[in-house]
Amino acid sequence: MPDDIDQPDERDADPTRRHDRIARHATPGPGNSLQSWTTAKSPLRVALNYVVIVLARISPSLKLKNLLLRSIGVTVGEGVSWGLESTPDVFWPELVTVEDHAIVGYDATILCHEFLQDEYRTGEVRIGERAMIGAGAVVLPGVEIGEGASVAANSLVTQDVPPGETVAGVPAEPMGTEESAD
Repeated sequence: MPDDIDQPDERDADPTRRHDRIARHATPGPGNSLQSWTTAKSPLRVALNYVVIVLARISPSLKLKNLLLRSIGVTVGEGVSWGLESTPDVFWPELVTVEDHAIVGYDATILCHEFLQDEYRTGEVRIGERAMIGAGAVVLPGVEIGEGASVAANSLVTQDVPPGETVAGVPAEPMGTEESAD
């Protein structure tokens, strides 16, 4: 057995680790945590959230989208643009904050929960002012996207994105600049 097994991982000090902002909730029973989702959140609340999110996803009106999403607890700043089919978390929409003039692209998903085998986890997601989330991107619970940051299409965001940074890929990693490519 390695001597360093009990030593903290150097990544534990990394401020971009979302795991420090995630709440863990043990679940009862022999099945996985999704089997007992009704003890985590009211089925009626989830059904209402779902209907509102479906309406927001298909609405071409940005004002209507913002109004609908605010009605279920999403914090939506001024001038936020949600692309068609973009989806905030259906279980915990109140943990989503999208700041002024941010863009959430077509079919992007913002998750504030993870159902696992023996527990489920929840964490706030914050998308900073003028940040952009590309089409089809997925943002995981506890992630913060900084002001003016960009997430490329179809990326999986597993850690924070610093202000002004552009990330891409699965998992999303910083993109090199044209200067660094030379």
